[in-house]
Amino acid sequence: MLIWFATLGAIGLLWFVLVALFSPGIKYRLRERVPTGTPEFVRTLSAIGQSTLHLGNRVEVLTDGPTFYPAMLDAIRGAQHSINLECYIFQPGHIGDQFVDAMIERAEAGVTVSVVGDAIGSLWLFWSRAVRRMRKAGCRVHNYQALRWYSIARLNNRTHRELLIVDGRIAFMGGAGIADWWGLAHKGRPHWRDTMIRIHGPIVASIQGAFVENWVESCGEILTGPAYFPQPYAAADTAALVLKSSPADRATISRIAFQALIEGARTHLRINTPYFIPDRQMRRALTAAARRGVVVEIVLPGPSTDQRWVRLASRRWFGHLLKCGVRLFEYRPSMMHAKVMIVDDAWSVLGTTNMDNRSFELNDEVNLLMLDPFVSARLIEDFERDLARSDQITMETWERRPWWERVLDPIVWILERQQ
Repeated sequence: MLIWFATLGAIGLLWFVLVALFSPGIKYRLRERVPTGTPEFVRTLSAIGQSTLHLGNRVEVLTDGPTFYPAMLDAIRGAQHSINLECYIFQPGHIGDQFVDAMIERAEAGVTVSVVGDAIGSLWLFWSRAVRRMRKAGCRVHNYQALRWYSIARLNNRTHRELLIVDGRIAFMGGAGIADWWGLAHKGRPHWRDTMIRIHGPIVASIQGAFVENWVESCGEILTGPAYFPQPYAAADTAALVLKSSPADRATISRIAFQALIEGARTHLRINTPYFIPDRQMRRALTAAARRGVVVEIVLPGPSTDQRWVRLASRRWFGHLLKCGVRLFEYRPSMMHAKVMIVDDAWSVLGTTNMDNRSFELNDEVNLLMLDPFVSARLIEDFERDLARSDQITMETWERRPWWERVLDPIVWILERQQ
């Protein structure tokens, strides 16, 4: 009898692995290409993103940890009512301890501090003395998708959202968690390259809503009241909508919106992404854009990547993309971790979504989609600086890649469905 149970268990495990690795992806395509710069495009994005375009926001671009961490800490130290923090990675250390100390001080002053950390990405936080100090001071700290027998089917679903909302009036979001490598030299290299934004205005309520969603899943409490949702006010002129994405029958809002943005591009696509394993339909959209005259430029991590296997899986498709006119660059100084897309110098997307299957189908993600040429111009400044610090990949250099990389090509493709 035991042998039969073991055999059935092995068969079930094999079936699960085969489904996870080899189930075909959705063949995304637009019924009709809607170009950017048209009223139809705005309506389409709002509809498929299931989000309202909010006017009257102020968005400030904060480039790299030495800029965005002090701004985030200042906001925490100035909190009067509530602090909501969500991270995939919250790593104890020099940077993490500053955040812990700041939140403890505010909690002891009567501010309600709520923290969600991913149970895997922030594992070391939950094993550290820091979390005990926070809870003792009154901070509410919960992990997302802890490893329990009854939720094992959702083991692969993580929160990848990186959010800080203070008093319901100011929000920070972007690609960075809380760890020393975003703010200090790391493994002999400069700090990681990343971008966050600071936001004021009506859109903050929608960003707060993304946090509330994961807070409910973590502890069951629904956050309500003016401490979290104060009266909105106009802060400036940026129009923005939140792309909040969670696994839902494999087709997520961010994946659909990215397809519409890429296919709607008319002149220029600029992309920063740390993990670039586009599915077949996204590769077709990128190459089709290049063929119709759109300048497509993508900045990726170079040899200093933190995920070498992912880089190998990404490079497998370089030849096809290059042949169709896509321009590829590998960032030289350190790990490139920014997640930014700028479309036609007007639309820009910034948040947590990588251009891979894990972000599009498995994780909880959040992005801000902004319509503001001034915000786009500021992000383009960073992008041009990144290009100057990157090595362009040509067909010649790609064909000269090491022999062992070619040998591994048939193996690393498995990552395309899991990354």
